[in-house]
Parts: sequence; C-alpha cells; structure tokens
Amino acid sequence: MRDGDVVVIGGGYAGVRLAKRLDATARVTLVDRKEIFFHRIASLRAGVRPEWTVTPFIPYDRLLRHGRVVAGKAVRIDTGERQVVLATGERLPYDVLVIATGADYPEPARFTGTTTEEAAKAFAAHQRSVATAEHVLVVGGGPSGVELSAEIRLARPDVRITLAHSGPTLLHATGSTRAARKAQAWLEAHDVEVRLDSFMSPGHDFGTYRDARGTVLEADLSFWATGTTPNTLWLRLAGHGDWLNPSGHVKVDRTLRVEGRLDVFAVGDVNDATELKITPAALAQADLAAWNIRTYLNSAGRHRKEPRLYRPVHRTPLIVPFGAADGLTMLPVPGGETAVLGGRTAVLAKAKTLMTPYMRRQLGYTAT
Repeated sequence: MRDGDVVVIGGGYAGVRLAKRLDATARVTLVDRKEIFFHRIASLRAGVRPEWTVTPFIPYDRLLRHGRVVAGKAVRIDTGERQVVLATGERLPYDVLVIATGADYPEPARFTGTTTEEAAKAFAAHQRSVATAEHVLVVGGGPSGVELSAEIRLARPDVRITLAHSGPTLLHATGSTRAARKAQAWLEAHDVEVRLDSFMSPGHDFGTYRDARGTVLEADLSFWATGTTPNTLWLRLAGHGDWLNPSGHVKVDRTLRVEGRLDVFAVGDVNDATELKITPAALAQADLAAWNIRTYLNSAGRHRKEPRLYRPVHRTPLIVPFGAADGLTMLPVPGGETAVLGGRTAVLAKAKTLMTPYMRRQLGYTAT
C-alpha cells in the first residue's frame, strides 16, 4: 500500500533519485520538461566527440515501477489546493511537493529543446564547430572549464586553445593548490594556453574578447564555463519569489523543506544548501529528503520517526577528468588537507565512462 501523493518537479540527478526512493511507499509523479533523462556528466565529451552524441540520453520508462513520469512544464503551484499546474492546464494533486529543477549550465553542458533529437542536433553542431575551429577560447577555470579544455585538446591536437580564468589559480574554489598546479601542468604540457587573473568579456567586434586590462583576444569559437543559474525563474513568475534567496536558490531548512512549508521540499542544485553543487551532494540530499517525506506521510501513531537534519557538504571528493585516460581526484583527509590522487583513480572512478553505466543502472537499464 502506498500512502500519499508525491509530485517531484525536475528529473535530474536529485529528482530521479528521490522519485525512485519513494516509488514503493507513495504515489509518485515525476514531472520534467524533457522526454528523457540527461546525464549531464557526459555532456562535455558529447559536445566534442560524435561517438558520444547519444550517450547522455537515458529513457525514463524503467525508472518507476508504480509511479509515472509526465513530460510537461510546471508553471504554478497552488498551495491552497495543493496542486501543481502544468502548462497544458493539467493539475497534479500533492500531499508532498519536491522542487528538483536543478540549474541551467552553459553549453555544451545543456539540454537544448525538449526532445532527444533537438539535443542531439545541438551536440552535433558543437562537434562541427570544434572540428573546424582555428582558435577555441574557454572562459572559466573551474572543473568544467578544465575538463572541457582537455576534451577539446584530445579531439583536436592541432587547434589553438586558450583557457582564461578570472581567479589566481585554476580550480581555486576547491582550495587545493596542488590540484591547481597539476591541472595547469597537464594543460600547458598539451599546449593549452592558460591565462590567470583574466576576466573576459565579449569585445566590440564579432570573434573578439577583451580582458579587464583591455587586452583583446581573437577566437572563432568560445565556450563559457563560468557557473550555473538555478532554474527558479518559473517560481518567481508564479508568485513564489519569497521562497528564493537573492541568488535565486530556494531557501530550505535543515530538513530540506522550503522555509515555512511542511509539505514542500527542495533538493539538489536548486536549493541554497551551502556546498559545492556536484552530483554526490544532490544524491545525498535526495536520500535524506526521501526519509523525511516518508516520516511526514506516516507521522501519525506511536511509532512515528523523527526527521533527519541535513549537514551541508563543504568538503567532498571531486574528480576532474583530462579526457578518458587521465585526470585528478581531490580527496579530503582529516586535518583540513586535500589529497590529490593520480590519473589511475580518476580513470577508474569517472574519466573513462563518465559514470554512464552507473546512471543507466539507476534508471533501470543495463550498464551498456
């Protein structure tokens, strides 16, 4: 017997994990604007290499045994009637609502359109641009910018590549100077020009870019790996701007509930938990929220359980691939230090497959 209607808005890593966790104990409806799961971890390689074009796409059809997946766009939350209103006019009743709409990433790590065909065409366009470019500019020296620069270099050994980063070191948000040196050494050994303390903006002429010192750079292709934007504009337009903090993230308490609401949760990149916005954190939040939702739905009786409190993850293992055969792994150790492991660990854990077999199993498919 399944008690309670749970509507999950957003079918990314956190939304999928939470919906699957609750499928056996609640009536789950997962709503996503896309018709298919997008394995974003594989998207940078898919934007460069044609043989990876369809790898990030995994169907939703085997995710839930009892619940359902609805392809649609949520436009409003009627908290009085406890209903989610879709763009089609359909209303989905809920006892518990979960906001898991994630964040918008710069291309090529973006699902363009709503269908697999539209997204695949966007990847193919990026691949053609990379294949014919003479000079590629990557702006942003965080994990995504470093990974993308490496992917482009390995796909195009002959192209000129510049990685411009506004910070004093690569990967500086991680706080690991050793990882920064290792990443920069790999890139420079592979003829990628690394420009630090270089805040870039588009120049006055097409194909030109200017840094804060006024230096002009010409490039016929650019990618901006400069962070993400939470997908919460729809909440603001729907009249729920008070749920958001100044950066647009959903404000949550330590149980991952939206502040002031017992029946609305927010998980993953969309909320304001203070941590690196990476997949392991999203999965951990989904697991804890699933426990708290089951506790809420079964709160009557002598044997009710207490909700669990979420502890933000400030230090977590982080893997940055340098293509399929190299990379680095940052592993927090006691005492506040960070160990930086060599390429073999990165390859086995992520770089070779980009965790595709793992995500396929999560959605009910075989690893290949």
